Amino acid sequence: QVQLVQSGGGLVQAGGSLRLSCEASGRTFNNYAMGWFRQAPGKEREFVAAISWSGGSTKYADSVKGRFTISKDNAKNTAYLQMNSLKLEDTAEYYCAAKFAYIGDSRPVFQEGEYDYWGQGTQVTVSS
Repeated sequence: QVQLVQSGGGLVQAGGSLRLSCEASGRTFNNYAMGWFRQAPGKEREFVAAISWSGGSTKYADSVKGRFTISKDNAKNTAYLQMNSLKLEDTAEYYCAAKFAYIGDSRPVFQEGEYDYWGQGTQVTVSS
């Protein structure tokens, strides 16, 4: 079992930056690929960013490419989502997720159905 505890988020003006954190406990963090998803009011949850278990591969939604950066620090059991140049449309509840990955599986995972564990969510609100 893996527990994911999110922190960060909040209210920021358009053009600003925020960093979300997702700390894992319970199992060896090294073995997990991580992802970030978001859900805006009235919309379905959507993929934002993903990183392979080794941290060597990443994938981003087109809407955040060039503005957001996903990373993971295995020594700290923590994944991060650095969000820069925030836009109004980035306003959403953000969720981190973890998927157990075998050593030979080096892909970042963008399909939410593949994830095993989820964080509690954290709100990001971008104001004009």
